[in-house]
Formats: sequence, structure tokens, C-alpha cells
Amino acid sequence: MLSHRARNTLQALALLAGMAALLGLLGGLLGGTVGAVWALGLAGVLLALSPRIAPALLLRLYGGQPIHADQAPGLVRAVQVLAARAGLPQPPALFLVPSPLLNAFTVGTPKGAAVAVTAGLLRGLPMREVVAVLAHEIAHIRNHDMLVMGLADLMSRLTSLLSNVGVLLVLLNLPLVLLGQAVVNWDAVALLLLMPALGMLLQLALSRTREYDADAGAVALTGDPEGLMRALEHLEQRQGRWLEQLLLPGRRLPDPSLLRTHPPTPARIERLKALAQTLQPAAVPDWEPVRQLGPAVLRRPRWRPGGVWY
Repeated sequence: MLSHRARNTLQALALLAGMAALLGLLGGLLGGTVGAVWALGLAGVLLALSPRIAPALLLRLYGGQPIHADQAPGLVRAVQVLAARAGLPQPPALFLVPSPLLNAFTVGTPKGAAVAVTAGLLRGLPMREVVAVLAHEIAHIRNHDMLVMGLADLMSRLTSLLSNVGVLLVLLNLPLVLLGQAVVNWDAVALLLLMPALGMLLQLALSRTREYDADAGAVALTGDPEGLMRALEHLEQRQGRWLEQLLLPGRRLPDPSLLRTHPPTPARIERLKALAQTLQPAAVPDWEPVRQLGPAVLRRPRWRPGGVWY
């Protein structure tokens, strides 16, 4: 377990270092050494000054409603037990999103986090698998993955911004180039165009690394790799059909591995099987099932300004 986590941590640090190097190189192309220092310094300042939106407020945008202990005592108790095992200062708040999709996600930090589960997840998976999914999300909280991915997203956005600035400067000086009064380093221009794509690929690779680490963390919290493997299989089957009907009706064309935010499900399951062989068999607790929560009519996500919202 330690070697697995250490390997994933080193991979995450290497990917973040690669993104920082791209940002610094881009700043250097635009302003030399001073430009590189300014680019990296700007990333640090923006990260420190970025607004901290309360998890409850953010989840309201998804139509999320708090889940209280009197509504789902078994679910709330499971979160409390997992948070205690993870060593979190306090259990994350639970929210229900009225969507038929099978999904769960996390916002916030270990000092104040929230886990959202959809009504479709609670209705579509048995309690053992729901707990495995919750453990995966709590592992993200323990690993500070929201902060890591926020930093990666910030560096990716800055890389794109500086690239656009560089291309704009080239276009503004194009008349001088045509008149022979200025010279353009076309190799540098090519780098300006390629760097946003390289930064995005590094960000996606980082996301996949964090998912593998959260899978391992979930198993450490539950002692039940089989539960997480079953949950992943069910999510793949159910979500795949819905996405295919929406985007690729009648055929299955998986995304190229470089363009996935999550690792392929078979690869995650294979890692979990290898991990299970190193663990002592553990008794699976008899988690209390969740009764029906939320409205009878569920909303599907819709395209709105800024992305997909419920």
C-alpha cells in the first residue's frame, strides 16, 4: 500500500512540476527570465487569492439538498465512520442531487468538505457499493485532491492565457514582418500554439493518477476491494449506456487514453484485484440500506452558460 501511494504521489508531483515548467517556459518565451518568474509568481498569487466558495453554496448550483441523519441514518453513519478512519477533522456534509445519473463528487477541503451523491446512485447501487463510492470520495478529501487539481487547473488556464497573448503579439507585429522590419522566431510560435494542449494533457494525466490513488485509499478505508470493483462495473454499465444514447448512439467508441479524466474502468479493476491479493480478507459490515430519498421526478443535466448544470 505504501509503495503504491508513494508511486502515485511521485507521479502527481512530476506532473505538477511538468505543468509548472511549461508555464515558466512560456513566460520565458514572452519575457525572458523575468517573464518566467512573473508567470510562476502570478500562478502562486492567484492560487492564494482565489475565492473559497462554501461547499454548501456551490452544491446549491447543482440543486443539491442536505441529507440529514433522520433521513438516511445508515448513510450518514457510514460517512462518519469512513471520515474517522481517514483521520479527517470532521465528517464531510452529505448532499443529494436530484439526478437519475449514477454519480458522486466532492468539493471543499478536509476542514470543510461536502460529498454529493445523486438520487440515481442511491437507487441504482446496493449499500455496499454506495459505501465504496463514498470511501473513494473521502479518500479524495484526505489526499487534498481538490487543492492539487485546482492548482493544475490554474496553471493550465494561465498557460492558455499566456499562449493567446503571445499569438496576439505575433499577429500585431505581422505587418512589420511582411515589410521586413521585424523577424519572427517561428519555432517559438509553434511552441506557443502547442503548449496549451501539452498543459491540458498533463492535467488529464494528473487527474487519472489521483483517481488511482483514491481507489487505493477507498480500499484502505473499507477493507472491501470487491465492493469498489462491483461499483465501478455497475457505473460503467449504466453510465456507458446513457452516454452512448446521448453522444454516440449505436456504437461504443472509447476516448483515447490521453484524453480521459478518469482511467479506463478495466485498468482500475485490475489494480484493485492486484491490491486485494495483498490484503487479509475482511468481514464486510452489514451497512443499513438507504430508503428512497428525493423527489419522484428527477432532473437531467442541461447545458447552461458555464457548463452542464442540474
